[in-house]
Amino acid sequence: MIRAYRPADLNALYDICLDTGNGGQGVRHLFDDARLMGHVHVGPYVAFEPDLAVVAEDDDGVCGYAVAASDTEAFEDRCDRDWWPDLRVRYPLTPDANRIVQQIHHPARVDPIMVRDYPAHMHANLLPRAKGKGLGGALVRALLERLEKGVHVHVRHHNTHAIGFWEHVGFRVIDSADELVLGLRL
Repeated sequence: MIRAYRPADLNALYDICLDTGNGGQGVRHLFDDARLMGHVHVGPYVAFEPDLAVVAEDDDGVCGYAVAASDTEAFEDRCDRDWWPDLRVRYPLTPDANRIVQQIHHPARVDPIMVRDYPAHMHANLLPRAKGKGLGGALVRALLERLEKGVHVHVRHHNTHAIGFWEHVGFRVIDSADELVLGLRL
């Protein structure tokens, strides 16, 4: 079942984020703080645009989610102002800081040319038990109905499963520099 995000889902979404990192292999073993990854890839979305967060739920509970920001540049500005400052205090930048802490202190900015056609962006993650049942596509379609103009996603080159998924739901490669960026015009 696909439904709207509820605040009681937050811990499940953070866990899914951690358990699906690294192309679905999971990254829980890499972090002392199990909330760190979710603070970056889930937290600001559900805090700032909860109407653009949907979850997949099966008999065992929440098993996937999709989150989006309707205006990537405005979202990044709001994170700079209202999300990253507290996290920068909680997770100081040290010489041995992991990639996620570095991202908190030096977040990437979207290419302003790309967002002319693809102003929104989204993330979607499913636990292994939920894959192959059409839930991923249903999550994405639920958000696409709420977005306008165009949307993009970032995928690592080695994550061929995710690339195939996004292409299956209609996204096409629009940039392939450091990460693949796939877009869909609406």
